[in-house]
Amino acid sequence: MRPQRVGAVAGLLSAILFGASVPITKRLLPEMPPVLLAALLYLGGGLAVGGVRLGARGRIREAALGRADLPRVLAIVLLGGVVGPLALVHGLRSISGVSGALLLNLEGPLTVLVALTVFREHLGARAALGAALVFAGAALLALPGAGAGGARPLGALLLVTACAAWALDNNLTQALAAKDPWQLVIAKTLGAGTGMLLLGLALGQRLPSPRWVLATLALGALAYGASVLLDAFALRLLGAAREAAFFATAPFAGALLSVPVLGERMGALQLLAGAVMVAGVALLVRERHGHEHTHEALEHSHRHVHDAHHQHAHPEGVDPGAPHVHPHRHAPLTHAHAHVSDAHHRHAH
Repeated sequence: MRPQRVGAVAGLLSAILFGASVPITKRLLPEMPPVLLAALLYLGGGLAVGGVRLGARGRIREAALGRADLPRVLAIVLLGGVVGPLALVHGLRSISGVSGALLLNLEGPLTVLVALTVFREHLGARAALGAALVFAGAALLALPGAGAGGARPLGALLLVTACAAWALDNNLTQALAAKDPWQLVIAKTLGAGTGMLLLGLALGQRLPSPRWVLATLALGALAYGASVLLDAFALRLLGAAREAAFFATAPFAGALLSVPVLGERMGALQLLAGAVMVAGVALLVRERHGHEHTHEALEHSHRHVHDAHHQHAHPEGVDPGAPHVHPHRHAPLTHAHAHVSDAHHRHAH
């Protein structure tokens, strides 16, 4: 269960970093146009992750992205790096910070829905009930009079669009989880950030003062750099459906920070919505899954050590107990243990 615990910690840290950025992003909106704001957030993330990766060159061993991965990488950049953040920053202009932060909880259930119906992941009855509760809590925020500014229909629709884009992004990222997450995050953040920056400048939008540019880049380094990287590792270790359960805590961090940062308050309906969401997240987090299952033959390349799923020969001088990368083949195997829907566990139930 150690990889699952590491994945849980990575998912929670990713959620806190991103969720806390929502009210701060809303605070930055009056200072710059939404397109340039989204561009600088992603550029800040890409520059931070790229700088760390460059400094650690040679000490990080991962399976590199290949030409066959390019279509998925481009889809991830478009959905997660352009559609999602643009919908977010435009939606936050017509919705309160508290409601906006809580409404982002829809990303989790939508990620679960795509994972189960398209990518063959599995969740038990308890986890399905948890996802339904998070849906119900998010729906409460769309009711009239939700408090703290409420959720105007257009703002709510744009945030739902952002959540749907990120749900697809999460599942596509999980499909590439065996590859180098550093490469993937750098491609996503720098690709999206550069594209949106050029778009904003072409539309005649102007950058704000250097002070606000640096502040936005710093926020992006944490909320769109460290957060996205941690989320990529959580997707690798947990699968998209279970990662969504942990990332569903992000809106609570944002809602709580909206009170001191934006001077907002938590209305009764929002408190009720938050309580329903907490119950749903608790059910998702407590879900455990284990049974006898069969692994079909599989050949791929990713970072691994020798365990029950990796028993193969190596050239002389390769330590099988240390993390290493090379193409390898999995022979058919039937056994029973607790597991999640990672790259090695996509089987029928």
